[in-house]
Amino acid sequence: MTESEVMRPLLWAENLTVSRGGQAVVDKISLSVNSGEIVTLVGPNGAGKSTLIRALLRLIDCDSGVIEREPGVTIGYVPQRLEIDPTMPIDVRRFLRLGEVSSEADMKHALEEVGVADVIETPMQGLSGGETRRVLLARALLRDPDLLVLDEPTAGVDFGGQAELYDLIRTIRDRRRCGVLLVSHNLHLVMAATDRVLCLNHHICCEGRPDAVTRNPAYLELFGSEAVASAMAVYTHHHDHHHDLTGAPIDENNTHHHEHGHG
Repeated sequence: MTESEVMRPLLWAENLTVSRGGQAVVDKISLSVNSGEIVTLVGPNGAGKSTLIRALLRLIDCDSGVIEREPGVTIGYVPQRLEIDPTMPIDVRRFLRLGEVSSEADMKHALEEVGVADVIETPMQGLSGGETRRVLLARALLRDPDLLVLDEPTAGVDFGGQAELYDLIRTIRDRRRCGVLLVSHNLHLVMAATDRVLCLNHHICCEGRPDAVTRNPAYLELFGSEAVASAMAVYTHHHDHHHDLTGAPIDENNTHHHEHGHG
């Protein structure tokens, strides 16, 4: 894949503003997401992250600004919350078919891709938090998306499970070369799994590569130096060595290690 193909813009917005009660929740925001790129929105609670996502998906109206998509682009969306009536039993198979026409083989393949191949007959109410997030991701993948939009994709998942989900999202991006726009509040984990960070507090405070953003004064003011140090420790760990297929660090001094080559 050429660099021009990797950087092909899938979704972009200019001067987007969304107001509630006379106050701008999203204030003159411009952004873009390219194919093969993971873009992460971070910011404090109430910063407007979910509102921005819903505006970009045209689920809510904007006061002003322009939203454009590449013609024919397909979007897979994972919302922050899933509300299922506990009195209405529905298993994973039926859930995956809601609003979509998917074959049994496609559903099983999607569940296998996200690591929960054995839950297809499990009631949705019986899934763990991590299993639920993976099923939601599988449902988005059934659309064969050019762009994945994930609003807090690790909500309701413990710390270890969050790390695994971010690794899975990165693996899916690598395999499918899709673009990913995600919202996260966990700086410790998201830094290692993203290409570009947008720090949001109603407007974009700063943006760029993870290591550059963590040094930005606006970012430090929002999150504090301790949180930034923790985030950078994780980021550095993920970038100062290679891992083998089991996830174990490779000894760079060992001449028998395998290089990662994905062409």
